[in-house]
Amino acid sequence: MRQERTVQASIFDLFAGHEIGRELKAMSQWLDHRPALLKLVATDLLRRGVKETGREGLPAESVLRCGLLKQHRQLSYEELAFHLEDSASFRAFARLPLSWTPKKSVLHKTISAIRAETWQAINQTVLQSAREEKVETGRVIRVDSTVTAALMHQPSDSSLLWDAVRVMARLLEEADTLAGGFCKIAWHDHRRAAKKRARAIKFTRGRPKRVPHYRELIKLTRATLAYLDQAATELWQVPDPIAVALWQGEHCHYRPLIERVISQSVRRVLCGEAVPASEKIVSLFEPHADIIVKGSRDVEYGHKLNLTTGRSGLILDMVIESGNPADSERFLPMLERHIDFYGEAPRQAAADGGYASRANLSQAKARGVRDMAFHKKAGLRIEDMVKSGWVYRKLRNFRAGIEAGISCLKRAYGLARCTWRGLDHFRAYVWSSVVAHNLALFARLKPT
Repeated sequence: MRQERTVQASIFDLFAGHEIGRELKAMSQWLDHRPALLKLVATDLLRRGVKETGREGLPAESVLRCGLLKQHRQLSYEELAFHLEDSASFRAFARLPLSWTPKKSVLHKTISAIRAETWQAINQTVLQSAREEKVETGRVIRVDSTVTAALMHQPSDSSLLWDAVRVMARLLEEADTLAGGFCKIAWHDHRRAAKKRARAIKFTRGRPKRVPHYRELIKLTRATLAYLDQAATELWQVPDPIAVALWQGEHCHYRPLIERVISQSVRRVLCGEAVPASEKIVSLFEPHADIIVKGSRDVEYGHKLNLTTGRSGLILDMVIESGNPADSERFLPMLERHIDFYGEAPRQAAADGGYASRANLSQAKARGVRDMAFHKKAGLRIEDMVKSGWVYRKLRNFRAGIEAGISCLKRAYGLARCTWRGLDHFRAYVWSSVVAHNLALFARLKPT
């Protein structure tokens, strides 16, 4: 049976005297006094496929600590497994049972089971501790947005069609193996021809010259999709219902996505139609990814994040947005979330120029914000926002500090690009990075 806490942990925690070792020790001591968090992690581990009985698994306490180590030091699962075996400080922080050295597959299976909601609850506990220690009161805040990219390549209609053909060919090969001698799966492998057309499109200049190649590539994709549909009807004769059900699950997952790829390619390339961003699909493997355009900068593919930070630099709140909403639409919801958590409005607030509007200013004042400074005035008078020009300059300079926090999250905590697949794992990855950042920063700022 999986334990919540590590049984018979060593009483001699060997943390190095190095700065990193002292930081890990302070984080470990904070976790020791919050055993309630382990119940949340233990509940997540009791998912389908993980039983309460049988062989002992990695304790929930060690899973949580290993997850924090991974994000704090930005390690791959293989690197994490090596450091847990090699480093005394890492083993002491992870609270591994004596002589245990988990493999990367175990670390991957357990750490990825922790939900985003659990990470968010842990972050709120960190913020509550920061409030009790008077490290962060939430009385002065700043708001800004950024983008975390999904794990995908730069999309194009030709690359999406080529992805579709090779995914379907893989499924057809698996169907052939399942069929054995029970039924006949008739299909032709169009991968070579599809790749040839996709490369020709990439190196052909001018839309009129690319259109014939696109017609051929779309034709090959539709033909392969017809083979796949036929295989789906034939496989019901196979006397292995579990294997067939798994195959059919993949077929049902990819088929509507491939149809969308074909449809948008026809509309965009053959018909010359401007397809709205909300109707586009940019990846077969990360279909949840949004198309994000911030100002005149490059297009990014992932999800937009709205963040709130305080004087301490701690991330007080974070929202993973759906689509690409305007910043001005998201200011009041972020302010409301802050008020719900802290029980009162901040005394002063600062935000990027994209959040500026007269409606947002008046609503912030109505909720009790005394000084509300936007980085760009957007037609608003300084006298309407704050009580003096000096206060406006101080808040505007204070707002600039959130850029350093976002840069730190992206450089040191992996928020530039999510390396986990799927929307649920995307959300868990982002929140785990925020928790690792906040806990490490709180450990540095906490009074001794």
